[in-house]
Amino acid sequence: MKIITSVDEMQTMVAALRAAGQRIGFVATMGNLHEGHLSLVRLAKQHADIVIVSIFVNPTQFGPGEDYTSYPRTFESDCSRCDAFGVDVVLYPSVEEMYPEGASIAVTESTLSRTLCGASRPGHFDGVCTVVAKLFNIVQPHIAVFGEKDAQQLRIIRRMVRDLCYLVTIISGPTQRAADGLALSSRNQHLTPAQRAQATCLRRALDHAEELFAAGERDPGRLQAAMCEIIERAPEAKIDYVALVDAETLQPLTGLIERPVLAALAVWVGSPRLIDNTVLCSVDD
Repeated sequence: MKIITSVDEMQTMVAALRAAGQRIGFVATMGNLHEGHLSLVRLAKQHADIVIVSIFVNPTQFGPGEDYTSYPRTFESDCSRCDAFGVDVVLYPSVEEMYPEGASIAVTESTLSRTLCGASRPGHFDGVCTVVAKLFNIVQPHIAVFGEKDAQQLRIIRRMVRDLCYLVTIISGPTQRAADGLALSSRNQHLTPAQRAQATCLRRALDHAEELFAAGERDPGRLQAAMCEIIERAPEAKIDYVALVDAETLQPLTGLIERPVLAALAVWVGSPRLIDNTVLCSVDD
């Protein structure tokens, strides 16, 4: 496995790989790799000859007071995991390499990013779009794999690929969960044992919404209230949002559910902010 820190070196290698007819798969990460990330690597290996993983904690997607400085950085163990899973190249650029002095161009999304996490974290998805656009230009992948746990991010990146005419196919990987249902996340390690037990309220709330929906409930307000009730039973859980939005446009619903909807949650459990989601759809949707 090769570790590359230079944009120029990465682009030179990619040009040679493409000239040799190699199909390139890409997984963008901020490091602190866990089974969720590695499941994306597995998917990339199924669709590509060469797999490149980026490890870059992107400062532009963190807002004031968020956890940029404390975000876990575990580069050596991340590389060991990548090597064990057959990753061919780890791209590990510095902030200065990704954002040269005087950088003044950014990518802005104006519709999909206005709800859910975008409403709670202004500017977050502009930072995501900008760094992913840069990484796509550097790595030039044929396919890129993103996780479904970050549902809003996945939809925004698909839209960016369409609107900016990137020649890359986006493949989604299903959310990976612990045995108790909690979605895997780098932020889970900041939970105390008591908070870890309470954090399962996110998945339980989504499960309850799925059960109610399967039983015929189509009122988004009632589904939202039922999810909130479960989360509010956890003493250390504080709701950022519990929302049902159109599964494609991510816009709020205006009436009874008649097409697939995304049920999405963001909840602080202690200091970590955790997210999860599910899609509610009937057999006729």
